[in-house]
Amino acid sequence: MPVNTAARVRRIKPSPSTAAAQRVRELKSQGLTILDLTVGEPDFDTPDHVKAAAIRAIEAGETKYTPVNGTPALRAAITAKLRERHGLECTDDRITVGGGAKQVIFLALMATLDEGDEVIVPAPYWVSYPDMVRANDGTPVVVDCEESDGFKLTPERLGAAITERTRWVILNTPGNPTGSAYTTTELHSLAEVLLDHPHVGVLTDEIYDEIWYGDQDAPSLAAVEPRLADRVFLTNGVSKTYAMTGWRIGYGVGPTALITAINTLQSQTSSCPSSVSQAAAAAALTGPQDFVRETVSVYRARRDATVQLINDIPQLSCTVPDGGFYLLVNCGATTGRSTPSGTRIDNDEDFARHLLDTQQVAVIHGTAYGVPGYFRISFATSTDVLTEACARMAKACAELSTVPSVVPSA
Repeated sequence: MPVNTAARVRRIKPSPSTAAAQRVRELKSQGLTILDLTVGEPDFDTPDHVKAAAIRAIEAGETKYTPVNGTPALRAAITAKLRERHGLECTDDRITVGGGAKQVIFLALMATLDEGDEVIVPAPYWVSYPDMVRANDGTPVVVDCEESDGFKLTPERLGAAITERTRWVILNTPGNPTGSAYTTTELHSLAEVLLDHPHVGVLTDEIYDEIWYGDQDAPSLAAVEPRLADRVFLTNGVSKTYAMTGWRIGYGVGPTALITAINTLQSQTSSCPSSVSQAAAAAALTGPQDFVRETVSVYRARRDATVQLINDIPQLSCTVPDGGFYLLVNCGATTGRSTPSGTRIDNDEDFARHLLDTQQVAVIHGTAYGVPGYFRISFATSTDVLTEACARMAKACAELSTVPSVVPSA
């Protein structure tokens, strides 16, 4: 039968990061060796004690449906984690558990947006935010954030973007693709603006909060400004911190009415998250945290080395991220130059294609994140791969020549 695709599907596009990963797979299938810097997941294996907890759950027959909002053990683990990390207290009716933080965010938008509702999305943004808003009948209001401001939303820009139709503002901290994180002072300043607009909620995506390079824990808006407690929806998960991307467990903490709505939607979609994955997630949150400290130490060393290598390339530059495992690289100086084959570099997508076609280095162009003139790399890969990739980037830049100006004929 013919399929008439719904408007909500036609409004969105496939994830650029998914498309980039597929292109890398295609090239590898052709026998090419690709240095892949696109992957947004840890290159470490899930900790042994977490895998053991999953095995125990299987052997104990914990393979049935669970409550829609997660097992009591996992909800208790989430509660303990928030208390320990941020001093936040939450009851079970303020917690939802889903198939990854991405699903939790999607369901929150589905539960709250009607046609014409606006969601403020600071750019650079994670590629999925605008399309998740569009898929749920909302309108993404993209607010550009300058590199000079650490790629972060300022109180002035936030205030200017809020209208009577604003339903949410999304804060991803530490962020993807920048690694930038808001300080306690910066969160206080944003909170002062939000307190003047009681109809606006804040969706905080804190999935990278423990891949963090500061001396103190990454601050959370929910803890920084208690007066916003009933307007903040905090999302997190185990995917990045514990190398559990495939286990698909995320969670959200927020107002009871919102949690009830999300759980209602989940009851009619996936029913509940995987029981075995929940047992593993509870073990990750409550068990030994040595894995986190050890991997963050490795990421920090990779970050520092790669930042230096990138900034040594004349036509590229990047700032030092506060958390996560990404670098957002400024490649604006390559625009207007030409490749050895005569192809002109007109934008960041052209440069990313140049890296892949000539040097077999895969990155994701910055326009996918709402920031033209940049590209994102992941340093969740070995130091050897990062070193070689940067050497190839330097070669790719060195091969570019200035396009000669065209003199009009008389």
